[in-house]
Amino acid sequence: MSVNEPVPTPLHGYVGFDTLTKQIESKLLRRGFQFNVMVVGQSGLGKSSLINTLFASNLLSSKGRMEPSDEVRQTTSITTTSHTIVEKGVKLKLNLIDTPGYGDLINNEHCWEPIVKYIKDQYSIYLRKELTAVRERNIPDTRVHAVLFFIDPSGHSLRSIDIQVLKKLGDIANVIPVIAKSDALTLGERELFKKRIRASLQSNGIRVYPFDHGDQDDEDRELNSLVQSLLPFAVVTAEKTVEVDGRPVRVRQVGSGLINVENKSHCEFLQLRDFMLRTNLHDLIETTGSMFYESFRSKQLLALKESSAKQQAQQHAQHQQAQYASATAPSAQAA
Repeated sequence: MSVNEPVPTPLHGYVGFDTLTKQIESKLLRRGFQFNVMVVGQSGLGKSSLINTLFASNLLSSKGRMEPSDEVRQTTSITTTSHTIVEKGVKLKLNLIDTPGYGDLINNEHCWEPIVKYIKDQYSIYLRKELTAVRERNIPDTRVHAVLFFIDPSGHSLRSIDIQVLKKLGDIANVIPVIAKSDALTLGERELFKKRIRASLQSNGIRVYPFDHGDQDDEDRELNSLVQSLLPFAVVTAEKTVEVDGRPVRVRQVGSGLINVENKSHCEFLQLRDFMLRTNLHDLIETTGSMFYESFRSKQLLALKESSAKQQAQQHAQHQQAQYASATAPSAQAA
């Protein structure tokens, strides 16, 4: 017990408020949870496939090639797909936001603007509903809670366009970088690539999730430090399931055999899934509201206040001018 924490008053009988956590749990289970995930990256990196692998379901239509001769199908506009999934009585309402592959054009100047605009637009929608005189009890939450940022497994480092996009996104949302199709790299190449990316993130002042909060304890900070040392997650995705030792396993067929995506020696998919869904899902939702949305909200309200003050000053000046004009008009007529 900390020095400043008051000593609890002893009870002389059972009151029953110890059921408070069960009351909250029951209410939350009935309502369900909202989680909004955006995928960002160039075309052909398996964005839809990773989502389907993460949630063990066919949630997004894969645009991967069925045959090597097929052209890569591209997402041409931002699209949102909604699903409700239930696991052991917990209902999760998912919004999956697929974005056009950036960097695919000859001129990629400002190609990230539609993505940034979408994220900010969701903050604006939430703020407008929050500021209405009679607001909804539970405001629908379309704010982006997590951005999965896909990095091409080139083995070199981040491209300049990657750095630009990451800078923009890191200021407004929780960004989790992943190396897509990491089976294209040897283990040695993969580790060197990850080190280069971390160095590039640090040197460019790019903020990616997770980061420490003021209210976190030592255990949370230690976990964050461990995850930060793993970033970016080197993942392999697979939607094919085979039975191994009597249980279904998601695998990817390659020339040398099968890659078990749930084997930590093959890739870091398990680490990503556990971190994102099993330990930090609530923190992703909470951080979006308490940090990114709050920052947006403060800026918007300050801008609104300044605009109102400026408008009042202009109206006051116009009123004074009108008074002066009416006061000088009789003397001008007499002259």
